[in-house]
Amino acid sequence: MIAAIAAVTLASVWVYMTGGKTLQSIGLQLMSGKRDARRSGQRLKQLLMIVPFANMLERLHAFDYFQLPLSSYHMKLLILKDGDWSIERTKSEAAASIGIGYAALTGCAWLSLLAQEPLLLMMGVLFALLLVTRPFLEAGRRVEERKQQIILMLPDMLSQLMLLVGAGETVQLALARCLDGKDKDQHPLYKEWHDAVSSMRNGQSLSMAMERFNRRCAVQEVSIFTTVLLLNYRRGGEHFVLALRELSYTLWEKRKAMARMRGEQASSKLVFPLVGILLVLMVLVAAPAVLLMS
Repeated sequence: MIAAIAAVTLASVWVYMTGGKTLQSIGLQLMSGKRDARRSGQRLKQLLMIVPFANMLERLHAFDYFQLPLSSYHMKLLILKDGDWSIERTKSEAAASIGIGYAALTGCAWLSLLAQEPLLLMMGVLFALLLVTRPFLEAGRRVEERKQQIILMLPDMLSQLMLLVGAGETVQLALARCLDGKDKDQHPLYKEWHDAVSSMRNGQSLSMAMERFNRRCAVQEVSIFTTVLLLNYRRGGEHFVLALRELSYTLWEKRKAMARMRGEQASSKLVFPLVGILLVLMVLVAAPAVLLMS
């Protein structure tokens, strides 16, 4: 009974939020049989999940009530995406995650009704909560992973910069030469470094390009690097190289500490598979003895 009420209610609310005109346009789109399946899928997602749930959240003033977590999510997406990422796109991402969770809950409710299994409805609730919160948790994990990648690669780039400046290159040219043989899509630091060099080639000053580079990376070690670079690049020569060498020593120590930490995390992740293998071996060894005793 509960499953039937939940399934009908969830489906009715979804149809009400979507609207008749939207459903009619979806039907026409499916009947037209367009070849571009990817664009059609994005259009269906926009009509069925993003727009209805975004409008619902706006009417309920949910974005105002949850302004703090939404701002945190927006800052993470702003770091991961391009610089022109807007708050409206963040709201659309949040609405899409809620729509996907709602769709999963509705599907599980109908499965529970058809199979006469109330447990499926409870699983649907848990599954929906997981799908709603997953993008927020995933964004935090990706930001932390990006931060670690930048910290691990920054000492290498700094060492190349020191060698080039020490060999007589200007700071601007040395920053560009550090990217030789490196693809900007291979690493987040390469991408931000490439954007800063491109800005300087387009006429932007070194200070403005490095400040934007610092904001885009959003890493404390990069902030220290850009501060040292901007304070000492006019002095040039040995003074500039000496300042970078002192910073390089600190960054290499930071990299060693992070490498040790990642090694400890990897070893701790191996504990659970090893325990599982041990239990399987114990069962395989003990099972013949138990069978013989019986």
